[in-house]
Amino acid sequence: MSGEILIISLLIGGISWYVSNTLQRRFKEYSQMPIRLTGKEVAEKMLRDNGIFDVNVISVPGALTDHYNPLDKTVNLSDWVYAQANVAAAAVAAHECGHAVQHNTAYSWLTMRSKLVPVVQVSSQYVQWIILAGLGVLAFTKSPWILLIGIIMFAMTTLFSFITLPVEFDASARALKWLDSTQILVGEEHEKAKNALKWAASTYVVAALGSLVTLLYYLSIFLGARRRD
Repeated sequence: MSGEILIISLLIGGISWYVSNTLQRRFKEYSQMPIRLTGKEVAEKMLRDNGIFDVNVISVPGALTDHYNPLDKTVNLSDWVYAQANVAAAAVAAHECGHAVQHNTAYSWLTMRSKLVPVVQVSSQYVQWIILAGLGVLAFTKSPWILLIGIIMFAMTTLFSFITLPVEFDASARALKWLDSTQILVGEEHEKAKNALKWAASTYVVAALGSLVTLLYYLSIFLGARRRD
């Protein structure tokens, strides 16, 4: 089984590389399609149109650093998204505002994900060390129980990855529906925005599948050790 999981893991790694490269190409292409509003203006308008007046739109450094922070109610847009007026920037800005709308309407999947954040933060910080320690202990003492603790912690991060999927897809759906209704993007522009968000969402799908395969790999090691007992 471990061999099969390794092959699947390599396949997912290849798919991840392809998706990431395609996403970068699409965003580069669509950033050459000018529109009348900057990312900041798109975000502010979408928030107003949804009756949200307590969320600030701010600029953050870096590329693809865009995110919505529910703790301080800020839509954080990377420098180029914030300042530029093109299809790619509009799509990203509207998507992040989709998360603000989810928060404002108490969208159940976002609420669930938010509750898992503290657990996942702790798990992500220590899980690799606990799994390494568990593998070491297993090699010398044949005891798999420390590894099991690491597997449980890794399972929490995998669960978080899968809960993230409906949150991201729903945010994109809200963004595209609003962009269409306001006619900010029309015709080919709207289709390009839809394509850009599709590839962005694909990165989350690949990440979730990769996490699941890794989890199954560690679980196969644990079950193998238990059978040898």
